[in-house]
Amino acid sequence: MFKILEKKALNPTVVKMVIEAPLIAKKAKAGQFIILRSDDHSERIPLTIADIDQSRGSITIIFQIVGAATYKLNMLEAGDELHDFVGPLGRASEIEGLKKVCVIGGGVGCAIAYPVAKALHEQGSEVIAVAGFRNRDLVILEDEFNAVSQFYLVSDDGSTGQQGLVTDVLRKLLDQGEQFDEVIAIGPLVMMKFVCQLTKEYNVKTVVSMNPIMIDGTGMCGGCRLTVGNEVKFACVDGPDFNGALVDFDEAIARSKMYQQQERHMYDEACNLLNKGVSQDA
Repeated sequence: MFKILEKKALNPTVVKMVIEAPLIAKKAKAGQFIILRSDDHSERIPLTIADIDQSRGSITIIFQIVGAATYKLNMLEAGDELHDFVGPLGRASEIEGLKKVCVIGGGVGCAIAYPVAKALHEQGSEVIAVAGFRNRDLVILEDEFNAVSQFYLVSDDGSTGQQGLVTDVLRKLLDQGEQFDEVIAIGPLVMMKFVCQLTKEYNVKTVVSMNPIMIDGTGMCGGCRLTVGNEVKFACVDGPDFNGALVDFDEAIARSKMYQQQERHMYDEACNLLNKGVSQDA
């Protein structure tokens, strides 16, 4: 069993948990993920490793309450234990040798972007980070990004930071002559698509994390299948990082919307049962 050492709400729908998992913490690297189950009746879900503390033997996860599994996970508190916590899985982000990088995060994708920015900072790279949110109430990890990068905060409505999109800041930086070894973009599929369209204009290599389409995390379900160049890849076992210029984002976006109606129904049904104290297997 894996004890929850800390739990903190980062905004109304995003929660941070620190989990006691010394064996995973010993080997985990930025960009990798874990698979967990809240209890023996829960759905398996993949979550990216948001931070690693080897001295404490802990792994930090950050999740958004968007479905039945994360709703159930959020019902646990510090001192409770997770039934399963498996990892590290996936390929670690390839950052060795990068001297200057722009890391871009969108919404809850910043939970994935932050450990990459931190790892770059720790190896001595110059890091410029750009994080975008719909409004001030949804901002997460602002202090953490400030500690490891030259940080730009943007919001759709202008309630915090600069008003606009992450691509507005990136274009301005590139127009000012900033030269990056690589741009790393992590967030909603649409955001990553437009970041890649922009960087293509400037001939800047861009790596994207395809975590948003992962489901099973083992390559068996096929839910995270995507086209990269002329090849079929699986985000969980071949990635989650890929050359953004080669990813067919339109295909990935279409697939991600296939089961929205069913997912909404399952979420509502599970929440109603849990609120009544009824097991999902009843």
